[in-house]
Amino acid sequence: MNIIGKKKWFFALSLVVIVPGIISLALFGLRAGIDFSGGSRIEIQNAKFSPRGEADKVQSSKKALEKIFTGEKIEMHSIQNFQDDAFIIRTKEIDQKAYSKLVKQIQKKFPNTKEVGFQTIGPTVSAETTLNAFKSIGMASLLIVLYIAWSFRKVPKPASSLRFGVCAIIALVHDVLVVVGVFSLFGKFLGVEVDSLFVTALLTIIGFSVHDTIVVFDRIRENLIRTGASSFAKVANDSILQTINRSLNTSITVFLVLLALVLFGGESTRWFVIALLIGIISGTYSSIFTAAPLLVLWHEWREKR
Repeated sequence: MNIIGKKKWFFALSLVVIVPGIISLALFGLRAGIDFSGGSRIEIQNAKFSPRGEADKVQSSKKALEKIFTGEKIEMHSIQNFQDDAFIIRTKEIDQKAYSKLVKQIQKKFPNTKEVGFQTIGPTVSAETTLNAFKSIGMASLLIVLYIAWSFRKVPKPASSLRFGVCAIIALVHDVLVVVGVFSLFGKFLGVEVDSLFVTALLTIIGFSVHDTIVVFDRIRENLIRTGASSFAKVANDSILQTINRSLNTSITVFLVLLALVLFGGESTRWFVIALLIGIISGTYSSIFTAAPLLVLWHEWREKR
């Protein structure tokens, strides 16, 4: 199997996946949860909201709830139906007193309404959370470049340890863009919000992606030391084929665990797990079909110069 020889096709496939997400990000951005935007998040449940998932009943319940919020002079940002008989409602920031009064009004209109959850985050805290999220991802990326450059410092010339580090980061960015782009589309069409758990998922994906890439890169380094760099493309291709089973087997086991969590886990962590699933698939792909081929492309370009 000549993976390196078909690298342009794999790069094209990556673009086909990433470009729609980038366009979505440019047009719609991400649907920020209250962790990043501030405000209050209310979760309520009642069988009368949507018996048997009837769409017209869902809409009438939404309108009734909107009237209650308007009557209490609370600005509602969004209302989202989930689990058929429950709603997640985002509003401007409200305190416990206003929330308690609001729940009484809802229970008056819809008896036996259950309070599933209530969370309020102020604008200062949300701004700090957003800044810390960017710092975490940026710092992780920088440390990874430095670590790989140092770890591969003894790679035979004309190969460069810095190229290994930069290519690993490009593969990492590839995976982050895939996940962020998909969630931008989810936010637009499914109303999915991103919160601090989403950042945790991105950091986890970064770690997994780099781990998988290093396995391939380390085999390339070993083969370069043993056979020399007379044909860098062949060494890289052989190294991919030697590690591909390990990469796929590891990813499949993780995939099956995450799939079970999506199917049988709780609603609160579902989108977190879905983000991990997408990232694991993308990370496995990029380690095999993006990182090493990109390293070869860079090496060939340097050789021509």
